Amino acid sequence: MTSQVIEESYRILRSRIDLSRLPKLSRDVTERVIHASADFDYFTDLVCVEDALAEGVAALAAGAPVVADTSMVAAGITASPVLCKIGEPLTQRLSRTASITRAAAAVRLAFGDAGPGAVWVVGGGSAALAEILARQVEPAFVVGLPAGLVGAAEAKDALRASGLPAVSNVSEKGGPAVAVAVFNALLQHALAATGTRAGWGPDGGPPAAAADDDGAGW
Repeated sequence: MTSQVIEESYRILRSRIDLSRLPKLSRDVTERVIHASADFDYFTDLVCVEDALAEGVAALAAGAPVVADTSMVAAGITASPVLCKIGEPLTQRLSRTASITRAAAAVRLAFGDAGPGAVWVVGGGSAALAEILARQVEPAFVVGLPAGLVGAAEAKDALRASGLPAVSNVSEKGGPAVAVAVFNALLQHALAATGTRAGWGPDGGPPAAAADDDGAGW
């Protein structure tokens, strides 16, 4: 997506809805989600808590590992290293032997690598989010935006009830593009923080790209 198209998208968005009364992080997250989805209902559907969003930014700025539940979410995160186990053969084997979904198996394996204090980005189905809560992975922050008519809204309700720092939405909708949009909004703030380690790769070098686009082109 070119910068001109992005600028025009935001111009149209701001001409149709006034988000200026929202706190800064909540406003930026909501804008990026609407920009990515062209769905203005997210203004009332998203559940953003400013202090929790600030915790997410702080965790990213401190270099917290980032874990994605699906390959589509991982593909949308281009300005930060991201861990995603969904497509690995070991995930498929664990899914079969433990009689759990691949998403749940991927969470178990990713937690083994990332450990506590990671930022989890969930934009697929509800199984990954349910597994995060069930296994008590002690996340620094959760982007919990799975989509689906079965279990998605309930899993997001459970996330909010857990008290974990998170962003979610009330309805059944969501998906990879929306989850990536939320993450990129927070990452952009983290990249601007003094002394940030957000987006640094395993070689210790600074990030090569800014989080300046969303999943709108998916």
